[in-house]
Amino acid sequence: MSIVSGKNILLGISAGIAAYKTASLVRAFIKAGAHVKVVMTPASKDFVTPLTLSTLSKNPVHSSFYNEDDENAEWNNHVELGLWADYLIVAPATANTLSKMAHGTCDNLLLATYLSAKCPVYFAPAMDLDMYKHPSTLHTFEKLKSYGNIMIPATSGELASGLVGEGRLAEPEDILAFMEADILGKLPLQGKTILLTAGPTYEAIDPVRFIGNHSSGKMGFEIAKAAANLGAKVILITGPTHQKVSHSLIETIAVISAQDMYEAAHRFFENVDVAILSAAVADYKPKEVASSKIKKEDTTLTLELEKTKDILASLGAIKKQQLLVGFALETNNELEYAKGKLKKKNLDLIVLNSLNDKGAGFKTDTNKVTIIDNKGNMTAYELKSKTEVAKDLVGVIIQKLNA
Repeated sequence: MSIVSGKNILLGISAGIAAYKTASLVRAFIKAGAHVKVVMTPASKDFVTPLTLSTLSKNPVHSSFYNEDDENAEWNNHVELGLWADYLIVAPATANTLSKMAHGTCDNLLLATYLSAKCPVYFAPAMDLDMYKHPSTLHTFEKLKSYGNIMIPATSGELASGLVGEGRLAEPEDILAFMEADILGKLPLQGKTILLTAGPTYEAIDPVRFIGNHSSGKMGFEIAKAAANLGAKVILITGPTHQKVSHSLIETIAVISAQDMYEAAHRFFENVDVAILSAAVADYKPKEVASSKIKKEDTTLTLELEKTKDILASLGAIKKQQLLVGFALETNNELEYAKGKLKKKNLDLIVLNSLNDKGAGFKTDTNKVTIIDNKGNMTAYELKSKTEVAKDLVGVIIQKLNA
């Protein structure tokens, strides 16, 4: 999955012949999983139709502050458009539009939206060779970059004038690739690898029965997405669960038993920066596993259980540079047990949640946690969605990594 998946991309189109490429650019963004809206300068509609772009983006295309042909038309709010966008890209960006952006000229909806935008702004110039090389244009590029805008350089090739040289709009797939690389390069977890366990484990009794628990894996999967969205490569070791994730930075490894999870965690642990063990691993497993289905013959069934290997403690015993994070789900003496676990298992952080808190624990979309670090610092959070809890935890981990 692309890093722009789920993001809001506002595409601004100015009046250049290269505007014909924007249909393919919209398709590229949509295929990458982004939500796309389009704002056009009035003159750009001579080069590509709003109907084409609205069909591809599945959103209305805006080119004026209101529809002059409809006396009941609503105002197209440039402020709302600017705030909606996670990223604004002006492509093609003509010399005229770029000059106006650089000097704060505001004579159409696109420029008003640009001046209102709070998000990162990309611009992809497209113009003839002599225009691209003109000192005033080069000055405009530098001025816009000094404002924090990001330039996607034009390429060399055959131009509309018949000349061959620099000034050709970058191809749609290259524009998307440039944005993805730029976004990733600025993310706080770029270059970091995170090992994450999630879900329950199933300990076989016989070929059809097992010992398990009620963990859905949702908390772990939300942490995986939160970390990947900030640039981390995530190795997600998951027990049996209905949860799904599709992200280019998440590698999913499915396991069943505690032993499977133990082996997978140890296989990757040496080369990761952070390990987050959120899985609900069975503490005990049957000492003997029947080779065939146990028949219901007696009124009682006795199973002899033995301890499973403690994955968290075993990683804590061998950790070097890794940041190790554990979870504690408790029902009584919560803080005491969590702090004891933190110290005993050589953790850097522990995330405590209690089954006594309504809305926390297994099979819910919410959680209420307290994060404790190995220096005794403790932060209690209110009940939140697991998505927000995951972001809080990842934020704490980033602070730890940068300390």
